[in-house]
Amino acid sequence: MSRPLKLDPDRLLPAEDRMRGIARALYAEVAGLPIISPHGHTDPTWFSTNANWSNATELLLSPDHYIYRMLYSQGVSLDALCVPSKAGMPATDPRAAWRTFAEHTYLFRGTPSAMWLGHVFGEVFGFDVALDASTADHYYDTINEKLATDAFKPRALFDRFNIGFLATTEGPQDDLSPHHAIHNSGWNGRVVTTYRPDAVIDVEHEQFAGAMKIFAEKTGEDVYSWDGYLAAHRKRRADFRAAGATATDHGHPTAATANLSKDEAERLFRTILSDRWTPADAELFRAQMLTEMAAMSVEDGMVMQIHPGSFRNHNGGLFESHGRDKGADIPMRTDYVHGLKPLLDRFGTSTDLSIILFTLDETVYSRELAPLAGHYPCLKLGPSWWFHDSPEGMRRFREQVTETAGFYNTVGFNDDTRAFLSIPARHDVARRIDCGFLARLVAEGRLLDWEAAELAHELTNGLVRKAYKLDQPAPAPVAAAA
Repeated sequence: MSRPLKLDPDRLLPAEDRMRGIARALYAEVAGLPIISPHGHTDPTWFSTNANWSNATELLLSPDHYIYRMLYSQGVSLDALCVPSKAGMPATDPRAAWRTFAEHTYLFRGTPSAMWLGHVFGEVFGFDVALDASTADHYYDTINEKLATDAFKPRALFDRFNIGFLATTEGPQDDLSPHHAIHNSGWNGRVVTTYRPDAVIDVEHEQFAGAMKIFAEKTGEDVYSWDGYLAAHRKRRADFRAAGATATDHGHPTAATANLSKDEAERLFRTILSDRWTPADAELFRAQMLTEMAAMSVEDGMVMQIHPGSFRNHNGGLFESHGRDKGADIPMRTDYVHGLKPLLDRFGTSTDLSIILFTLDETVYSRELAPLAGHYPCLKLGPSWWFHDSPEGMRRFREQVTETAGFYNTVGFNDDTRAFLSIPARHDVARRIDCGFLARLVAEGRLLDWEAAELAHELTNGLVRKAYKLDQPAPAPVAAAA
């Protein structure tokens, strides 16, 4: 017998009656505001080609590591879920993969994925019965039928979701032609890129050698000399700016920065390009390049995002068979106070630099991040990220940083997702949690009602627009490389 799927209209709002009433009123003010998604990993070709997705598994299951890492932890193979490996797409039938997923949906009870999936299934596709083994085929066929229609093409859903801004993430070796195609298509959806240079900065990255060759080809610079390498970054950043980018992103293992002299940096760069480098050399070069990227952000105005603290590809066997980004990344301790000091000694008081800090190490919220952002003009705090993009994670973030950094040294919410259809769900969760937090402050006499109303709008739209410079004039057009 099928079970009902029902979304509680008061989900995630406070249980206490007075606070719930305040939160309802605040949420009503912001629930319908446009979605601003300034950092994520959706595919820009979805919007440049506007082609229909082919099936539910391809769109909702195979790309979503939040889903398949849970199933993998319970012994379900990635091949059974149609997750591509280095050998290509497995022979598994997409319908069979969907059935496997449906049989295991109980594993997500109490997790953010359950809320996101419930929102997608109920609000986007209109289901009123829950997904399980008995309804797997009904779901699969209904989703596929809808995905084949014009109403479920990428651009139509973008408009339906009321997305005002969406940023994807590309590297200097990547093709930007999809972004230029979007811009030249006449469609008014604002989709831009973000400059993430990790593949040509991290010598431990498996793509480093190949990415450096493409980096040279796209810029026409001698990227194997220090001056040419930095010039190539400046050229590529200009290309990204021409494709609408307002931000860069850096996913280094740690928050370490360095401020070497030019001679020291040149010697280190030569070591990195040789076969004599050590892990310590790789770490020092990444550290130096964060400072170099900060210097370039002062020049061109790009906002700098730093996402440290993930032990990438912890499962070595899975990395060998399936590559990176397959759900095997694990949070680790991160030192921001000492790590960022060389960069902050040089740029910390600059009002021409904006750095947004993220963390997977929640122990640093009140001890390090809030005091740093509550002092240095160049620093802002990014929202709860990745493993902490959850109701309790969001509450912990607000509770631990607000008293020291305030609200205005944070930047609202970003979803940081590859799962396009979950974007409205993720933003809805953040809005509900923030309204609940504000309601508590009002009920405790710590905020006036009008202050909470202003803050609800700021946390939803205002702070993110300011932090990512979305309302500043676009850069003058330049000849842009692909």
